[in-house]
Parts: sequence; C-alpha cells; structure tokens
Amino acid sequence: MNAIVALCHFCELHGPRTLFCTEVLHAPLPQGAGNEDSPGQGEQAEEEEGGIQMSSRMRAHSPAEGASVESSSPGPKKSDMCEGCRSLAAGHPGYISHDKETSIKYVSHQHPSHPQLFSIVRQACVRSLSCEVCPGREGPIFFGDEQHGFVFSHTFFIKDSLARGFQRWYSIITIMMDRIYLINSWPFLLGKVRGIIDELQGKALKVFEAEQFGCPQRAQRMNTAFTPFLHQRNGNAARSLTSLTSDDNLWACLHTSFAWLLKACGSRLTEKLLEGAPTEDTLVQMEKLADLEEESESWDNSEAEEEEKAPVLPEGTEGRELTQGPAESSSLSGCGSWQPRKLPVFKSLRHMRQVLGAPSFRMLAWHVLMGNQVIWKSGDVDLVQSAFEVLRTMLPVGCVRIIPYSSQYEEAYRCNFLGLSPHVQIPPHVLSSEFAVIVEVHAAARSTLHPVGCEDDQSLSKYEFVVTSGSPVAADRVGPTILNKIEAALTNQNLSVDVVDQCLVCLKEEWMNKVKVLFKFTKVDSRPKEDTQKLLSILGASEEDNVKLLKFWMTGLSKTYKSHLMSTVRSPTASESRN
Repeated sequence: MNAIVALCHFCELHGPRTLFCTEVLHAPLPQGAGNEDSPGQGEQAEEEEGGIQMSSRMRAHSPAEGASVESSSPGPKKSDMCEGCRSLAAGHPGYISHDKETSIKYVSHQHPSHPQLFSIVRQACVRSLSCEVCPGREGPIFFGDEQHGFVFSHTFFIKDSLARGFQRWYSIITIMMDRIYLINSWPFLLGKVRGIIDELQGKALKVFEAEQFGCPQRAQRMNTAFTPFLHQRNGNAARSLTSLTSDDNLWACLHTSFAWLLKACGSRLTEKLLEGAPTEDTLVQMEKLADLEEESESWDNSEAEEEEKAPVLPEGTEGRELTQGPAESSSLSGCGSWQPRKLPVFKSLRHMRQVLGAPSFRMLAWHVLMGNQVIWKSGDVDLVQSAFEVLRTMLPVGCVRIIPYSSQYEEAYRCNFLGLSPHVQIPPHVLSSEFAVIVEVHAAARSTLHPVGCEDDQSLSKYEFVVTSGSPVAADRVGPTILNKIEAALTNQNLSVDVVDQCLVCLKEEWMNKVKVLFKFTKVDSRPKEDTQKLLSILGASEEDNVKLLKFWMTGLSKTYKSHLMSTVRSPTASESRN
C-alpha cells in the first residue's frame, strides 16, 4: 500500500511533532543507504508475523554519514527538539524491512527524507493534534484533500505522572493519496491501530502506577499549588515515549507493527478492471439486496409501531407470538438469503456427475436448464443444500428460486429447487409430470455401494441416488446446445474445476445475450413469428429445447434492463427514429 504511517505527539514546549514514521519504497534505496552492511555492523533476523515474512535490519552508516544525513534532513533542528519530541538518537540510521514476496522495502525513521513527504506528514501531524479532532479528543477521524493527501488519524492519551493532567497526547496517522482506498480500509485500520494503542497505553499505565505508588504527584502538586507549573517540575517537562513505557525496544516494535500494517492493508484489497456494463447476474444480485434492505427496514418500522400500540401481554404469550413470524417465512428464506454450508458434500458439477452417473446427471441437468422443478428427497439437509448450490451454477441468478428444505410439497411457481423430507408425500400429478424431476436419496446396502470418484470424501458412499421423471430424456435426444457444451467441459479431464467454472460463466453470459436480443425483438418491438424464427436461426437456437431454454431464461432478466428497454421505446426520439 502506497501510504505512510506515523506516530505523532503534542509536545507541551514545541507543539505537534512527528516522532516516528514508516514509508514504502518500491525503488532501490539511495546509494550508501544499505550497500555497506556487514554481519558486525547491523543485526539481521528473520521475522514472521501474520504469515508475512520479512528480513529486518538496521541501516549501517559511519558517523560521518549519519551526520551528513541529519544535516541535510528536512526535519527540525536539535535546538527545537526535546526528549519528548525525539524518538531515535542522533545519528541513528533507522530501520528497514525487506519484503521477500514483492521486493518492497519498509523504511522507518523520525521524519521522511524527501522534503515533499516531510511537508505532507508535518501538515497531517499538526492537523491531527489541533483542529481535526473527534469529540472527546480521543478516537478515529478522517480528513484531507487532493493536494496534501487523505489521513486516517487516531488520537489517544498516554499516562505520565509528570505531565499536565497526568497524560500526554499522541496520534497514529495513515496518509495516502487514494481517498476511496483509505475509506474502504477504515475498519481494518481502526482495529489494528487500536491494538497498537492499547499495547502502548497498557505499558504506560504500569509505569504510571509504579511511579504514583512510589511518589504520588497529586498531593505534591496540591502542596505547591501556587508555584508555576513548568518551573516546579525542575525541567522534567519532556519525557520520551520509551521512558513512559519503560520499553527500550519500543521503536523497533513500532517499526515491525507499522510495516506489517502497510503490508497487510495493501494485500487485503485488490482492484479489478470491469470492462463494459455489469452482467445480468450482478444487476439481479443488486436488486435482491436492495429488496432485502427495504424489507428489513419496513419490518423494523412495523415492529416499532406494534410495540407502541400493543397491550401488555401475560407471561409466556410474547415468546409464542414472536416465534410465528420466522416460522411462516422460513419456506421462502432460501430465495435470497440462504447460504450454503462451508464444507460441501458435492464439490462441483463434475463431482456430481461422477456420483450420479452420466445418464442420470444429463436428465437432471436438462430439467434444471429447462426451468422444471427439481425435487430432492433426503434426510440429510446438508446433502440437499450442497446439491442445490452446485446445480444453481448452471442458471442465471434471476432464474433461481430455492426452498432448501420443507416439510410439505411446494408448487412449482414458488420454487424450481425444492428439498423435502423423505416422508413427505408428493402429489401424483407431480410424479407423472414432464415438468418435474425427482432425486430420491436412499441408504445404500453394502452389496450395492456404488464406486465414486477420487474427489469424494466417502460421505456419499453410504447413499444411493434414484433420478426419475415423468418425461425422461432420451439418450439420443440432442438437447440444448449449452448442455452439450457443459458436458463436453465436464468430461475433459485436462480442464480443472476452476477452468470449468469459468467456462460455465462464459456460456451463461453468451446465452443471456441471446435472451436479451430475443426479449427486445419479441416483447419490446413486437415482431411477428416469422421474423422471430429467422432471428432464432441466426442466433443458432432454432431447436425446440433451445427455444424453451431462452423463454425460461428470459424470466431471469433484471428489472433494470427491462425498464431501460421500455423507457427507450417510450421516448420521443425512439418513436421518431422508427418512423
């Protein structure tokens, strides 16, 4: 992450000061910064924290080099610094961490060496400890602009028995030019920075309590209440942070924490280049999410109104009333918010094809693509849910309506994926219907245990799967084009599961484009049947199964796309162009 993390302090004598900062260097270090290292000059140790391996060492300079660097540094002069304003000793070369994975160096010193970066950090430091402060003067805040960068700042207090009010004011700031990236990293930065602050405050609190126990300052100050505050402390107005925490390795630890923070925050978010308009699946998911948010808001509002109007109920009645709502809505909860189990029983379409067998899988996949109702009867809820999670990948998101498990049969208009208990009776007209397929899962006898593929974790070997339908798919039936291409990808062992998934995404997007053309041609433009047949021939979808598939997939188009087409047709410019 191209950012700078800095620790700042409000000195009682000199105002806001930068104590310690860590920056990212992508280019090689300047000449003389690290080419003369030797085992005797610098420590070299392998560190691993959070799975990130770095080689940390101090930069080695001769005294002359250290003096020349400090003389040319853009930082404040020695006369303008006290113990509270200084972190590293004069001539200290700082710290460097080498990231083995990316060849990036994380460099820590009291001030950035580049004058422009020094100015940016200095301004952020002043603002974080003066005008840009959250209520209570302790907590996170965001500020900045395009010219000087954007800043995430977290101010906090450190206990000090010799300070005014027994505490000193500090802040940890993160500066970068990318506002969106920094805002998206707010939750991560807040948690990690808060952890660093808690550690510093804990160490300082121990030192403060020990000093107060040995020599209480409050009573001593009350006895000398009329003595000027700064003069009565005998010049102890400034204390370093290492003194306040009693930690001589404080700056090395802060360097490790800041370097890890920059590394982890940079790798948790990745940018993706989106070409063209969003897919139909993306639009449908956004619409479902918006509907769920509206439904939850309306539900909260109705609950609040009912609480205001509802009379006081006897004991035990309220619990029974509240449990009725979720029970009634549970049958449709899978349509939008159902989440699969973390460890799937069926791992992929290829795995399911190996378990069910090629003929049974083809029949099942044909009914899925045609939009017929798919019913699974099993006592294993996880098995049913994993099967639906795998099968739904063959359909657009808008065509999927799932009731994961129910104790009674639900009609096809409510769902096209239905999980049932083994004891549920299916109506006779459904058993003989050509628009439904039933998968019954039985406990397999030892003599009939079927062999499964190497992907199976032996959890399916105890089951026997029977796939039946009122209209079985004939073996010599051509079927929809997309089904043949899916089977060709599944049988090609040279393609991994991930590659097959990408092939499936491309196939769905190809046929959704055909659906869009057909929808505009028939529903919007209202063309005659003869022209529609010509269009289907051009699209390569004139076969009966392909036509049925396109009509079913048309129900999965997003409301956004449909409304956009209808608004375009109704506009005056569109009518004039037609005429």
